[in-house]
Amino acid sequence: MYQVALSSDGKELCENLFSAYRENGIKAIEISPARDDFDSVPYRDIKNWGEKYGVKLWSFHLPFSPFDKWNISDKALSNATVTYFKELIKKATDIGIDKFVIHGGGEPINSDERSERMEIAKDSLFRLAEFAGKYNAVIAVENLPRTCLGRNSTEINELTSAHPALRVCYDTNHLLSGENAVDFIKNVGNKIITTHISDYDFVNERHWLPGEGKLDFASILQALKEVEYKGVWMYEIGFKCPKTIYRNRDLTCADFARNAKELFAGEKPTVFSMPKPDLGYWE
Repeated sequence: MYQVALSSDGKELCENLFSAYRENGIKAIEISPARDDFDSVPYRDIKNWGEKYGVKLWSFHLPFSPFDKWNISDKALSNATVTYFKELIKKATDIGIDKFVIHGGGEPINSDERSERMEIAKDSLFRLAEFAGKYNAVIAVENLPRTCLGRNSTEINELTSAHPALRVCYDTNHLLSGENAVDFIKNVGNKIITTHISDYDFVNERHWLPGEGKLDFASILQALKEVEYKGVWMYEIGFKCPKTIYRNRDLTCADFARNAKELFAGEKPTVFSMPKPDLGYWE
């Protein structure tokens, strides 16, 4: 149905990772460095590994934390953030990456400042979209949870109205404002050009493997089909078990390949985890 892809988030960017992708039929990667590693990304090595193992360099996740350093919706930080993001876009487009996932800003955002922060973010997004277009690349605005900008389809559509080239990264485990997944997908439509796939409990974002939470992935797949989504099925889940759930081992590339195969076939996905009792909101 879709090519299976896996973000590098929570993983070491090395040749062994690309080798494991090929061995398990994972066709694409999102380069998502740890927040302190953006200045040491091995761009040339990544390009070589991608070519050697047949893994497409699908997208690049721009920094989003710490919020007091990188924030496109903060008046005091937006200009420096846009300047730095332009540098990263130039480096990543040099190795063939043409999609850049971006957050609309940090949190918390109070209701009385939301309108102003939205306008600052839109101005930043306009400038980044203009710059990315010079390198035949696009900016994909990610829907976000809680008080972040872009917490529902209305806000995502407002953010992307800043420039006709802006597109959307749909994160399946970020909707916490009451809007369901199918409505979000249909309201945003064909602006969705990439995904972040994971599951959650509808309480807070969890980044669990599909089947471990409450999402109905059959309806998500159907909705994506109806809006003619043509991107990849990009898991954004680390190998290590998060503190919000119990697993008896780490995840592997094979687990993601199997999970996608089961979901695409309409089957109940294999789960080897246990819910954590009394799970806290921020645990």
